[in-house]
Amino acid sequence: MTSLNPVRVLKGDTEEEKREDARLSCIFGSIAIGDLLKTTLGPKGMDKILVSDSKRMGSTIELTNDGATILRSIGVDNPAAKILVEMSKVQDNEVGDGTTTVTVLASELLKEADKLITVRLHPQTIISGWRKAAKEAKSAMTNFTYDRSADAEQFDQDLMNIARTTLSSKILNKHKDFFAKIAIAAVKRLNKSTDLKAIQFIKKLGGTLTDSFLDDGFLLDKKPGVGQPKVVENARILIANTPMDADKVKVFGSRITLDSVAKLGEMELIENEKMKAKVDAFLKHNINVFINRQLIYNYPEQLFADAGVMAIEHADFDGVERLALVTGSEIVSDIERCETVKLGTCGKIEEIMLGEDHVLKFSGLPVSESCTIVLRGATEQILNEAERALHDVLCVLVTTISERLIVLGGGCTEMIMARHVNALAAQTPGKESLAMEAYARALLQIPIILADNGGYDSAQLVSELRSAQSEGKTTYGLNMQEGKIDDMFKLGIIEPYKVKCQVLSGATEAAEMILRVDGIIKSAPRRRAPDDRHC
Repeated sequence: MTSLNPVRVLKGDTEEEKREDARLSCIFGSIAIGDLLKTTLGPKGMDKILVSDSKRMGSTIELTNDGATILRSIGVDNPAAKILVEMSKVQDNEVGDGTTTVTVLASELLKEADKLITVRLHPQTIISGWRKAAKEAKSAMTNFTYDRSADAEQFDQDLMNIARTTLSSKILNKHKDFFAKIAIAAVKRLNKSTDLKAIQFIKKLGGTLTDSFLDDGFLLDKKPGVGQPKVVENARILIANTPMDADKVKVFGSRITLDSVAKLGEMELIENEKMKAKVDAFLKHNINVFINRQLIYNYPEQLFADAGVMAIEHADFDGVERLALVTGSEIVSDIERCETVKLGTCGKIEEIMLGEDHVLKFSGLPVSESCTIVLRGATEQILNEAERALHDVLCVLVTTISERLIVLGGGCTEMIMARHVNALAAQTPGKESLAMEAYARALLQIPIILADNGGYDSAQLVSELRSAQSEGKTTYGLNMQEGKIDDMFKLGIIEPYKVKCQVLSGATEAAEMILRVDGIIKSAPRRRAPDDRHC
């Protein structure tokens, strides 16, 4: 018999991991991500400093405990870890909060799965047990949801408590009552809308966090041009994204040779005539305010000043989009070909002082939902983290107003779900019961990590909490301020049901996906051709 040489299908530089190696690589990569984030969980969680070194922008520093921000900023090479990063982004986009919890729960599920695999439990059996456990956990959580929206005064108090609970794990913890009131006032202006684009953030260095405030208008961090009006009433606003510099030849490497100064003057005169025609095309729409995404050079700025029009240049794109929304206008790119332009309106535009800077305030907007949260603080890192914290609060408040269902925090809901899953596992024959018990242990890790991060005896507190709930005290959770178990309703520690539901489903689906993997194939990098180095 002739021996057959193994047939290689993949290219020489392609890397492949099979079966146990691939599964362990995925599980351990996910566990590493969970271990990275678990110390930031809860009101006693710690922060991370993220340092980015860039040759172009220099070294930038971010200080945060927001799970989505941390995962988005770090470089992840493990493919399974990248799945958890994407999962946290989805959690952030869907409900705005719970990004750390969903990542830690998925990590704990995979840690329990690794223990089961070592005792020869097949991944498909584990997944089958997880699905039954997740269904039971969600059913148990649904049975312990509360809807108190019928009482307007009680619902307002619930919104306040939800905002406090969300802020308790943020940098604004010390001033959570102050910022909770700001967030609730901003959300109530939305009038049951779920679009947060009408709420703008302005960050100004200086002062303290408690110098922050909510302004019932739109603030644009720009100044009008030289010689232009500083106050405009009954504004008719045209917002554009068009070049307002001289129409010179802009071909890279081009060169124009002139044989006299007179011809240079003729060329500049022609360019000025083109620019004047462009400005006249704007002015024919009877506007008194012009806002451009791009720069406005000296000559068109002077033309606007002569016409008594306030011209604002180089407004950032996010600000321009939001301004178009709240003024009811459209962003125009080619004004010369657009006959019907939708102009924005505003009762009054005036230049005001904000800290040490001048900004423009738009009052009397047609969209009454618009408002601006002005944040003050000592450093840029504090302002950025405060903005992230308030964005999370706004998201959970909007979610609560639309869904109206709430659950209890402080590990109370996780303990309820774990107890019900364990009860179902005790009635389930076969190996699936082992997977269900592992699912319950992963849920219990949330209150354990909360207690550990507070420096308390997690074994003692969790056992007391399990005993209290078994005795019928189903509203009990962890009091992280005093290191004991307590009634969560009395403490006002509540969270939106949708956030918990998204955490449960997101973590379970991500863990299932990673556990199914039995092979990792990394494609070979593209080889550079000899001439590629010159591209």
